[in-house]
Amino acid sequence: MRVSVVDAGSNTVRLAIADTGGGVPLPVHTVKWKLRLSEQVQPDGTIGDESLERLVLAVAAAGKKAQDWNATALLAFATAVVRRAPNRQEVLATVRAETGIRMCVLPGETEAELTFLAARRWMGWHAGPLAVLDIGGGSLEVAFGRGRLPDFAVSLPLGANRLTRDFFTTEDPPTRLEIKALRRAVRHQLRDAADRIRWESPRTVVVTSRTFQQLARLCGAAPGRHGPFEPRTMRRADLCRAIRVLAAMPTAERAELAGISAPRAGQSLAGAIVGHTALKLMAAPVVSVCPWAVREGVLLRHMEDGGDWWPGTNGDTLPMTPHDPLRLAVLPSPPRDRSGSRS
Repeated sequence: MRVSVVDAGSNTVRLAIADTGGGVPLPVHTVKWKLRLSEQVQPDGTIGDESLERLVLAVAAAGKKAQDWNATALLAFATAVVRRAPNRQEVLATVRAETGIRMCVLPGETEAELTFLAARRWMGWHAGPLAVLDIGGGSLEVAFGRGRLPDFAVSLPLGANRLTRDFFTTEDPPTRLEIKALRRAVRHQLRDAADRIRWESPRTVVVTSRTFQQLARLCGAAPGRHGPFEPRTMRRADLCRAIRVLAAMPTAERAELAGISAPRAGQSLAGAIVGHTALKLMAAPVVSVCPWAVREGVLLRHMEDGGDWWPGTNGDTLPMTPHDPLRLAVLPSPPRDRSGSRS
């Protein structure tokens, strides 16, 4: 069976087509459309008419491409930029009316769960207890688990593009005060999730997403031309040094660094600060870089659980029912005793 996934994110709309008949999603074709929606939303997060028109055109083109490649199922979803939009319902209704494609919104926690599923399948059971970090343009997803699915998952408003717009507002490169303010805000948002990860003591910490892949390349990981099966890791100490390099350069110069693409150069510093802060708080000195993320998670869930889990006519958000194996609550951190140690 040939399945296609359309992912409308903060920066791009991506189409991934894969053959799923052999138990593994084997890539057939990929294409992307650079929309940079997160940079064009209105101050309250509303997606304007021009941006909506561009989104409709990209989704329509993705649907046509999927037909050209004989994909029998098309799974279309949106993440943070549409999830936060006050006019989300209008956006989804317009996309469906203009393209015939029903696009759903992934809740942040579901995005984290599907990314965990993809990372678990890629890393295998030898990875043991697994923590997964996925940074996008609008949010950071964190998950931990010992099995196929995570024991807890959370989505935080720590996307690289979002933080760049919110904190780096005066100069390029940003000032020391702006960087300090960003670090403080990231520590505050990450404290509870990082506390839980540290207490769980995962054997393996995995990062996914284009931002982490580019930062890993900057820190010395193998380039993409070596293929997806080349083992890639990133050391926290190397990421710390990369932050100093990025912080000293304006955006145009960052794009000349190894691994940093021009479209992501502006948000690379914020992404590096989020990543380093998370690894420090979680006491993770080194991480593995996984090429699979939420799109592969959607494909895997479709392969393993069939199409009934995908939204039908009852709503625009991926359903989370009590019998659904992905229905998870963010569990509270273990209690402390009076000395501050774990009980």
